[in-house]
Amino acid sequence: MRVLFTTPVLLHPPAGGPALRIENSIKALNQVSELHVVSRLSKEEIGGEQAEIFYKKICHKFFYSPGKRSSVFGKLSKFRFNTRDRYINFVFNLPFRSWSKVYWLATERESIEEQDVRFLIRYHDANKIEAIWFGYGNISYDLMRRIKTERPEIKIVCDTDSVWSRFVLREVPYENDLMRKKEIEERGKRKELEEASWVNFCDVTTAVSDVDAQYYRNLAMNKEKIMLFSNVIDLKNYKARPQRPSNFKKPCMYIAGSYGPKSPMDKATRWVIDKVLPIVKKEIAEIHFYIVGAGSDHTLSEINDSSITITGKLDSVLPYLCNADVSLVPLKFESGTRFKILEAGACNIPVVSTTLGAEGIPLTDQKDVLIADVPEEFANSIIKLIKDKEYAGFVASNCRTLVEQRYSINRLVEEAKDILDYLKKLRQ
Repeated sequence: MRVLFTTPVLLHPPAGGPALRIENSIKALNQVSELHVVSRLSKEEIGGEQAEIFYKKICHKFFYSPGKRSSVFGKLSKFRFNTRDRYINFVFNLPFRSWSKVYWLATERESIEEQDVRFLIRYHDANKIEAIWFGYGNISYDLMRRIKTERPEIKIVCDTDSVWSRFVLREVPYENDLMRKKEIEERGKRKELEEASWVNFCDVTTAVSDVDAQYYRNLAMNKEKIMLFSNVIDLKNYKARPQRPSNFKKPCMYIAGSYGPKSPMDKATRWVIDKVLPIVKKEIAEIHFYIVGAGSDHTLSEINDSSITITGKLDSVLPYLCNADVSLVPLKFESGTRFKILEAGACNIPVVSTTLGAEGIPLTDQKDVLIADVPEEFANSIIKLIKDKEYAGFVASNCRTLVEQRYSINRLVEEAKDILDYLKKLRQ
């Protein structure tokens, strides 16, 4: 089956859950289809030359959407001389300024969305594509709707990483600013309306867990259109144990994610710093806390504590994760399933999580993970895992077994095959 996979999220090496999901989705789909990938990010945004080479190896064809292609003409439109002499700059840049206007009129009159709609439909027809698969479809609503409106016969998969309305609305109880609370509620309600719409006009909506699938089935007139496409990891990428970073301190606890002001990760990490870490220090005075992830060094820039290291974005989290004593997932609001737990399990590192942090993964408290929702219990769970190495090994080993059995690429391949078989029946 010929599948066109398009996504607004793509990065290699993958940094964080969103990029991991997309990369592993491409790997799985490529095993069961003739996969054509269209990135809605530029070459520079996906990681440059090496990233492009990587993606071309794991799919049949790889392209960029019109608004993101690097071309000689586009580069010429942006080129400018920049000498010390302003007069020379003015004279020599005149041709490039003129070309810039011509190029803009030729390429930018249509919105990026309109260019993508036209391109994807043309590509679909020219290459006899049998389905368009929207990676992160829950943030591609307008594009999916436009294509389905213009060409109802085109088969569309809306691939979701979470229930986005839950992701938005779950923040409301943790926001004290009334104006921002109202804005969050309005944004969440808009997303709920989109979800109720796309589950019915798309031919398949994927969910990462049974929890998310049930939400979508409650909205869908045809519940068969809701199918699982899980968050998984490629276990072979976790076999080697990397060396410790220089000056790495132990015992330590670790947290990783994507950070931004008032983001789920920002609020979760501040909760640990303010409420949990002081309790842990009373029992383990030498404890160190590693905070890893894009934006962490900006969002938490005011933190000045010798027991805390904030790394910012890294090419790989594994040198820190694989050498940590315990991995933390203290989320208070989020949606979907957490790569943080899957990666820790693959690396044989025990996890302490809130109930919501472990949502969608069939983990057993005290067996595969330690679950706690209040500071004292969360801190005591960390202390127990650091002090009792035998018990920590028991929990970590059980989590790893669960990940190996249920959250590998092989599982995603089987789920992809089920979805494509369903689409084939619709075409008959």
